[in-house]
Amino acid sequence: MPTVTPDANALAAALAAQKGKKLPPVHLWNPPYCGDMDMRIARDGTWYYLGSPIGRIAMVKLFSTVLRRDDDDRYYLVTPVERLGIVVDDAPFVAVEMFVEGEGAERRITFRTHVDDYVTADADHPIRVAIDPQTQEPSPYVLVRDRLEALIARSVFYDLVELADERQVDGETVLGVTSCGQDFTIGSAVAAHD
Repeated sequence: MPTVTPDANALAAALAAQKGKKLPPVHLWNPPYCGDMDMRIARDGTWYYLGSPIGRIAMVKLFSTVLRRDDDDRYYLVTPVERLGIVVDDAPFVAVEMFVEGEGAERRITFRTHVDDYVTADADHPIRVAIDPQTQEPSPYVLVRDRLEALIARSVFYDLVELADERQVDGETVLGVTSCGQDFTIGSAVAAHD
């Protein structure tokens, strides 16, 4: 059964707080590249510095606000005076919780990331699913902001699949979900029946 917020007011308050939260304008800053930093974000969302996990979530949240993915597809921590390259194994964020409001075209699917960003799937925040060509395993993502995606955690993806219905897209039967009037294909209906 999909995760549904027990209190719509709590979700509304979280989304309002998110909108009121000002992120640093890293997209406007053009500092010089100062080299790479020994920092890595693992596929599970754990941040590492010098090979050790960063245990202070407040520090991780702070770093996440100055993270940017540039046109070279590399990730950087950016301040007004420096730009430092870091390694991201997959996506910099992980969607760890899903909230569903409404039905049909009025449905809103909102994700919470491990750093407490909230993002509602819509035209500006699409859901996409990449299929590993060797294993055929799906990797679902939602765009959080400015070319930064969240990998949707497996348990959350299962909840998303529970919401899906079969649709015809380009003559193929697929599984899809709708959020904010936008349709998102999340997999092949044939694979779901295997």
